Amino acid sequence: MGAPLRSDAQRNRERILAVALTELTRAADAPLSVIAKKAGVGQGTFYRNFPNREALVLEVYRYEVQQVADTAAQLLETRAPDQALREWMDRLARYAMAKAGLADALRKTAGPPHGTLAKVGYGPVTSAITLLLKANKEAGTIRPGVTPDDFMLAIAGLWQIDPHGEWQPRARRLLDLVMDGLRAGAPGSRHGGA
Repeated sequence: MGAPLRSDAQRNRERILAVALTELTRAADAPLSVIAKKAGVGQGTFYRNFPNREALVLEVYRYEVQQVADTAAQLLETRAPDQALREWMDRLARYAMAKAGLADALRKTAGPPHGTLAKVGYGPVTSAITLLLKANKEAGTIRPGVTPDDFMLAIAGLWQIDPHGEWQPRARRLLDLVMDGLRAGAPGSRHGGA
């Protein structure tokens, strides 16, 4: 009967991560005891999963990145490739705003957002982008030759948007502009020069 216990343990872990994301976004120094209580788990369960604040914050970040990455394949199962790409971009924007909310907690536990933190996020997001771009290239819905690096540079403005303001309309407009530029037949797609 180990499977139900693992399932319960997984649900506990996911509840802790969901509560931690909310609480750490509100306050970088949210007490771990408050997170455990709001997640409905005891201190022992909490510390078995996350022995310290750094482990929790890094796992919240990793978990969020993986959720964003997994969404790409899920969208491609039910949407046309260009629609899946555009919807995934919206999911990435929500992630970017949540990450901005976690910025203080990340800085306090992991130092500058380079090294380990960047490595945790880069792989899954790049894989998701690669999957989406490949599906769109095969469908002929985006201009040829777009690389994951091109895509990341094009959407880099997301990380400049203030998450505490009216970020949704600004992100939507930016991502619509990026999507328009990616489409097959977009002006400039036939020649490589400026």
